Amino acid sequence: MLRAARTNFWTLGLRAATKGVVFDLGGVVIPSPTPVIKDFEKKIKLKKNTIVKCLIKNGDNSAFSAFERGELLPKEFEVAFGKELSEFTGKKVDVSGFVEFLESKISEPIPDAMEAIQTLKKLDYKIGILTNNWKNENGESFMMKDELFDVVVESAKLGTRKPNKDIYEKIIEEMRIAPEELVFLDDIGKNLKAAKKLGIQTIKVETGKPQKAIHALAEIIGKELVDWPSTTTPLRPGLELDEQKLRKFLKEKLNLEADELILRQFDHGQSNPTYYIKYAGEELVLRKKPPGKLLKGAHAVEREFQVMNALGKAGVPVPKMRCLVEDESILGTAFYIMDFARGRLFKDAGLSGVPKEERKDCYKAVIEALAAVHNVDPIQNGLQGYGKEKGYLSRQVKTWTKQYRSAETEKIESMENLAEWLGENVPRQQLPLSVVHGDFRMDNCIFHPTENRVVGVLDWELSTLGDPLADLAYMCMQHHLPSTGNGLSGVADLDLEEEMIPTVDEIVDFYKEVRGLKVDFDLDYYLAFCFFRLAAICQGVYKRALQGNASNKELGLTFGPFVHLLSGMGTHFMERSTENKKKIQQELRRSNERFITSPDELRPFAKRVYNDVREFVYEEILPKEHELGSQEFDDKLRWTQPAIMEELKAKAKTAGLWNLFIPFNIDEEMKYGKGLTNLEYAFMAEEMGRTLFGSEPFNCSPPDTGNMEVLIKYGEDEHKEKWLEPLLNGEIRSCFGMTEPAVASSDATNIESSIVKDGDEYILNGRKWWTTMAMHPHCKVCIFMGKTDFNAKRHVQQSMILVPMDSPGLTIVRPLTTYGHYDAPGGHAELDFNNVRVPASNLLVGEGAGFMIAQGRLGPGRIHHCMRLIGHCERSIDLMKERLRNRIAFGKPLAEQGVWKERVGMSRVQTDQARLMTLLAAHKMDTIGAKVAAKEIAMIKVIAPQVAQTVIDHAIQAHGAAGMNHDLPFSGMMTWARALRLADGPDEVHLQAISKLEMKK
Repeated sequence: MLRAARTNFWTLGLRAATKGVVFDLGGVVIPSPTPVIKDFEKKIKLKKNTIVKCLIKNGDNSAFSAFERGELLPKEFEVAFGKELSEFTGKKVDVSGFVEFLESKISEPIPDAMEAIQTLKKLDYKIGILTNNWKNENGESFMMKDELFDVVVESAKLGTRKPNKDIYEKIIEEMRIAPEELVFLDDIGKNLKAAKKLGIQTIKVETGKPQKAIHALAEIIGKELVDWPSTTTPLRPGLELDEQKLRKFLKEKLNLEADELILRQFDHGQSNPTYYIKYAGEELVLRKKPPGKLLKGAHAVEREFQVMNALGKAGVPVPKMRCLVEDESILGTAFYIMDFARGRLFKDAGLSGVPKEERKDCYKAVIEALAAVHNVDPIQNGLQGYGKEKGYLSRQVKTWTKQYRSAETEKIESMENLAEWLGENVPRQQLPLSVVHGDFRMDNCIFHPTENRVVGVLDWELSTLGDPLADLAYMCMQHHLPSTGNGLSGVADLDLEEEMIPTVDEIVDFYKEVRGLKVDFDLDYYLAFCFFRLAAICQGVYKRALQGNASNKELGLTFGPFVHLLSGMGTHFMERSTENKKKIQQELRRSNERFITSPDELRPFAKRVYNDVREFVYEEILPKEHELGSQEFDDKLRWTQPAIMEELKAKAKTAGLWNLFIPFNIDEEMKYGKGLTNLEYAFMAEEMGRTLFGSEPFNCSPPDTGNMEVLIKYGEDEHKEKWLEPLLNGEIRSCFGMTEPAVASSDATNIESSIVKDGDEYILNGRKWWTTMAMHPHCKVCIFMGKTDFNAKRHVQQSMILVPMDSPGLTIVRPLTTYGHYDAPGGHAELDFNNVRVPASNLLVGEGAGFMIAQGRLGPGRIHHCMRLIGHCERSIDLMKERLRNRIAFGKPLAEQGVWKERVGMSRVQTDQARLMTLLAAHKMDTIGAKVAAKEIAMIKVIAPQVAQTVIDHAIQAHGAAGMNHDLPFSGMMTWARALRLADGPDEVHLQAISKLEMKK
C-alpha cells in the first residue's frame, strides 16, 4: 500500500514522438458497460454471462452490432435482441428498458480519465474519441458533450464499428496525425490488435483500473498526467472520510492549510483502508482501522505506528512517521499519518516490468531490506513488550487457528489437519529474537524511482517479535504460487533461469550471506505455517466481504476459493516436512551402525557442523580466551557473566551452532537439538575442549547439558516450559546438588539430605557442596538429590526434585576453589538447604527414581568430559611443539633433545589411545545403550583424565615457569583434568566397576 508506483513500461516502446491520443469511450472515459450488463442479467433473472455469450455467438450479425452501427434505434434493438436471447436460451426473454438502464449507469465520466485529458489538452496534444456507440430514439448518438475532444469518430454515425479497419483509418484521417504518432487506449484486446496493425501505439485499460493505463500513457509521453499515484482510486463507498474534519486536523496537528485537498484511496489491501493525501505541498498517507465490528487484536494501526517509528530510527527503510491518533471522534476509527514514499512498486513477483538483467538485483534489494529488519535488536530499540519474547510459533499457530475459526464459513479438512499438525510439531527457534514483519513480500516494498534499492517497507499490521525465519518463508511463498494468481501471484510456473529470477535456495543463501549466518534452514514447517496463516487471512477477508465490511467487497468475495488452494499448499509442505524428518531419522539410524574414528568420515551434515564448530573455536573463542579468563582475578567482576561470553553465545546461536550435545537417541523428533549422535558430537566436544571456554558459547557446557537431558527425558510439560526452555535458549544456568560434605558421595546411596512430603509440598534439608555453577548470577534452578524414604531398598530411597535458587531457606554458604581457581563466574558452591519448601509437582518422575535418573544422566556427560580433555591434550601438544621448535637451550632447539622427542611421541600415543577409546564408548552408547556400554564408559573416565594430566604436564614443563602462569591455559586445564578424576565418581569406583565386569567374562 501507500505507494507511488510508476512501473517501467518497457514493453510499450517509443518509436516516434507522440502528437495525439485517442480514447475509447466505454471502459476508458466512462464506466465499462460489462458490469452493467451483468447487473441487468440479475435484474431480469438471466443466468450469468448469458448476454455476453449470445453476443459472441452472433458476432457482427447480432442485434447489438447493428445497434452500434446505427441501423437500429433503441426500441427496435430491444425487440430484436430479445428475440436473439430467447432463441439462445430457449425461453422468452424480455429486455425492455435495457438501453435506458445501460445509459443511466455509464453516463458519468471517470474523474481520473478526465483529469488526464485536461492535462493532455494543456500540453497541446490532440485528443480524439473512437467509440462503438448507438443512437437514441431521436436519431442522435449516445455521446459525451464535451469540448475537450478535437476529433470524435462514432460507429453509429459512420456505419461501421471496431475492430473494422475503416473506422481506424477514419480516425487517422480526422486527427491528421501519422499512426506511429498516435496512442490508442481501449479495454478490448481485439480493438487494440486492429489499431496496432496500422502502426498505432496501444495501451490496454483493465476493467476498473484506468489509473494504471493513464500512468502507462504518462510513461510514453514523458509527462505526469494526474496528480496522484497510479495505485489509487476515488474513495470507495462506505470508506469516505469527512474532509472538513480532516482539514481541521491537518491544520491543528501538522500546521497544514490550503484550498485544494486531493484525497484518494489506495486500490489494494483488504485490511486497513489507506488513503493518499496531497495538501499544502505535502504528500502524506493516512492509514486507519476499517469501520464495523473487528476481530480482537486485528487491524492494530497503533502497533504499526510504533514499530515503523522505532525501526525508522534504527536505519530500516520505512517512511517518516508523522502522528498517531487514537481519538475515534475525528475520522471514525484510530489512524496514523506518515510521509508518502514516492517510488516504484512491483505487484507481480515475476517483475514483468523490469529488464531481466535487473531482476536479481531487485530481489537482493528486498532481501537486504528484510535482513535490515531482522538485524535490529528489538530490546535495545524501544520495542520491549511489542510482543512476547518466547513461544512465537506456538502462539501464532493458536492465534491463526482461532482467527480462522471465528471466520469459518465451512469445514475445510486441509485446514483442520494443518492446524493440528502445526500445533504438534513446532520447531525450536534457530535464530535470535527479532522483529517479524508478518507480511513481507515484494509488493510491500517501495523501490527508489530509478535505482534498484528499497526505500520503504510497508504494511506492518501483522508485525510482532518472534522467529525471523517466518518472514523468510513468507517471502519464499511466491515461488510456490502461479504467476496468474489473482492477488496472490507468484513465479512457480515461470522458467526462473530464463526470467533471471533467483531460486528459493539462492534467496536463502543471500539472506544468510547478508546476515552473516551459517546455519542451515529447513523452511518446510515455516512454509506450511505461512500458507495456513494466509489461508486464515483470506478466510477473514471473505467473511468480512460476505458481511459487507471488506475494504473492497467485490475483490473480497474472490478470496473464498483461495482458502482451499492455500491450505492445499500448506498440506504439501506439511507432508514434505514429515517425509524429510523420516529420511533424516533413517539416515541417522544407518549412521549409527558405522564406527568412525575421524571427522572426515562424518555424514555430510555432521561434518559441516563440525567444521563450523572448529572454525568458530579458532576464529571467535580462542582470540578472546585471555580476556574471558582474566575476569576471575577481578574481585568486583568475578561473579558476573562476561559480556563477551554473551556476545559469543549470540553469534553461535545465529550460526546454528547451538544445543549440539542433545543426542538423537533421546530426541528422535529433533525437537531440541540438531539430531547428532553421541559419536558425532564427540568430535565437536574435542574442538570445544581446545579452550576452557569452548563449550559455553554453544550452550554445551556442564552441568546444564546433563540437567537439560534430565528434563528432556524425565521432565513434565510444566518443568520443560519453566526450566528446560530457558536453559535451551541459554537464558539461565543450572546446578546439580548431589555431593555432600558429611558422607562419601561417590556412593550415591550414602546421600543423607532429606525430601519430606508435606501436603502439596516437599520440605528439603541437607548440605551440598561442589555444586558446580551455583555461584553463577544466571543460575536459577538446582536439581536436588535427597532421600524420600530412608527405609526403602538402597537404590530406591533417593529422589530428585527441582529447586528454584531463590527459594527461602536455600543459602549459598561459600564458593569453593580448585587448586586456588574459583572457576568463576559459575564456580563450585557449598549450599545449605534448611526447611526449603518446593511444590510437590517439582518432583522428577516420582519418589524413589533418583538413583535411576542419576545413572542415566552420567553417560553422555562422561563422553563430553573425556572428549574435552582430549581437546586439552591437542591444544597442549600444539603449544608444546611450537615452544620446542623455537626455544634454544644448551646450543640447540629443545625439539632436538631426546627427552622431548620421547615426551611428544608418548603424548601423541596416549592422546590417540584415549580418543579411540572414547569414540568407541560413544558409538556403543548410540548402538547398544549406556547400560550395556557401562564398561567402556567407565574405562574412558579413568584413562582420559590421566592422559590429560600427563600431556598437559609435559606442555607445562616445555614452557618452564611460563607454563604455570595465567598467560597460558595449562594451569586451568590441569586443574580440570585432576578434578575430573573425582567428578562423576573417583577413579577407584570406576576401576572397581571395570574389574567386576571383567571378572564376569
